[in-house]
Amino acid sequence: MDYSLTDEQKMFRDTIYRFAKDELAPLCEEADLKGEFSMELWRKMGEMGLVGLPIPEEYGGQGADIVTCCLAGEAIGHGGVDGGHTLAWGAHTYLCAANIMMHGTDEQKRKYLPKLATGEWIGCMGLTEPGCGSDAGAVATTAVKKGDKYILNGSKTFITNAPLAQVFVVFATIDKSLKHKGMTAFIVERDFPGIATGNPMHKMGCRCSTTSEVFFEDCEVPAENCLGGEGAGWFIALGGVEWDRSTLLSPFIGAIMFNLENCARYANERSAFGKYIREFQSIQNRVADMKVFLEVAKLAVYRVAASKDEGKALNAMLAAVNKMYVGDKGFEMCSASVDLFGGYGYIHEYPVERNMRDAKLGQLGGGTSDIMRMIVARIMMM
Repeated sequence: MDYSLTDEQKMFRDTIYRFAKDELAPLCEEADLKGEFSMELWRKMGEMGLVGLPIPEEYGGQGADIVTCCLAGEAIGHGGVDGGHTLAWGAHTYLCAANIMMHGTDEQKRKYLPKLATGEWIGCMGLTEPGCGSDAGAVATTAVKKGDKYILNGSKTFITNAPLAQVFVVFATIDKSLKHKGMTAFIVERDFPGIATGNPMHKMGCRCSTTSEVFFEDCEVPAENCLGGEGAGWFIALGGVEWDRSTLLSPFIGAIMFNLENCARYANERSAFGKYIREFQSIQNRVADMKVFLEVAKLAVYRVAASKDEGKALNAMLAAVNKMYVGDKGFEMCSASVDLFGGYGYIHEYPVERNMRDAKLGQLGGGTSDIMRMIVARIMMM
């Protein structure tokens, strides 16, 4: 298998890296301290075509393949953009817009994709519920068809972009007795009667992404806003895994690249006991471990991305391995970066502390590391 990049792909990645480093990263530090989403940063990403990257050109997007989307995520993280803004980008682009792109009717695509592709509208996906996280098939939000509308009742939680979103891809059940076979997806707009969002949550990391609960109280959704047909929600949710365990992992990889460069620079500047700390084996070991992680993680993530671009079915075990490895080992590498910086790594003067806070989500969001282990074990022992 050949995972080498074309000259065009390399040029694309370099362009996005420079853009992220020069235009986006300077906006991140203050936004992270305040815990605020930067609309200026979002507009810049929209103008660069990043928020509509996989959307076909006919709907105002770039028509990029999955490998290219991964390259963009890696370059943004490598450029120093915080995990909150990359999370907001991923939730909008891959969990909302891409679901409409893959499963929507022509009418739905024409209505929603052009505004999502430019970032004029911000999108999100509502799957997780207060009593239903990793067990996605147990959603309790209900959808009852009445005439030409569905009436939704229930709530969602930990929904990235919810406080700012104009478009929600929401999962509900049309019949609880059917379990996952009753799960159905809907496109819900902010101004539909009966939808409300809670106050933004204050998070440990990824602080620049706005996150809240979403409430549905007799929410009226036009029947034509059913996405993919009744009962298709489970397969749509699984399809999101394909993006989650490839494109949404790539910014984490980029963040470790950013950390590695900062660690190498610091080790060449900081001295202790009469010599630069780069000469200590413990420091060398940390830098070497980060490099090993990066090489393995890139092979794993781009292998899944390339496979999907070739039209192959998702390898569920490899996708779970990717998610678990990048989540667990990535957080370990971010912790090692803080260790290398010592006391300075614990304060906001250097970005390694922010990256460590942001990296923790990699073990929790999109399926916890324990769930990934369960998936791998079940497949291995079936």
